[in-house]
Amino acid sequence: MGSKFSLNEKEKKFCVSLARKSIEYFFSGGALLKLSEKVVPKNLLEEKACFVTLTNGSELRGCIGHLDAMQPLYLDIIENAVNAAFQDSRFNPLSKNELSDLKIEVSVLTDAVEMKFSSPADLLKKIVAGKDGLIIRKGFRSATFLPSVWEEIETKEEFLSHLCLKAGLAPDEWVRLGMRVFRYGAILATEEQE
Repeated sequence: MGSKFSLNEKEKKFCVSLARKSIEYFFSGGALLKLSEKVVPKNLLEEKACFVTLTNGSELRGCIGHLDAMQPLYLDIIENAVNAAFQDSRFNPLSKNELSDLKIEVSVLTDAVEMKFSSPADLLKKIVAGKDGLIIRKGFRSATFLPSVWEEIETKEEFLSHLCLKAGLAPDEWVRLGMRVFRYGAILATEEQE
């Protein structure tokens, strides 16, 4: 288990191609794509969690995923691609004519690790901007931002405030006691690599 998980360029291309094929297949019959494990690169047979993000131009069009590994990565990609296209409650289901303009990104997550910090200032010091994906939990509320969200948010304070809002908390909730924060990394596979 201690081995460092990585994906080569060919495997990354397989990830985004699989996500696109899964969405196209769902249009044709309303079912999840079935693949023989023989055609799946070995690394994608490992249990890993992922998110699939869909954009149209610069606009988010869907983003769904799992934070915890529950199944082989290739199955997680198929499921999350279809859910991002058709089940993200923030958007109408994808229409066929949007497919050609759709950009797909697959984020394969590393295991989340709880951060230990003594104060809000200590937390800010430990967060690595541009690299860390974060999960916050307080009571029954939780939310996550993938590492790619750093492209849109400049400061660590803003990142945490937006994350609190996403969880349905006050934007300054992160400076109060009782917030649990977890960090994870992501291996990105985008269609630009093709």
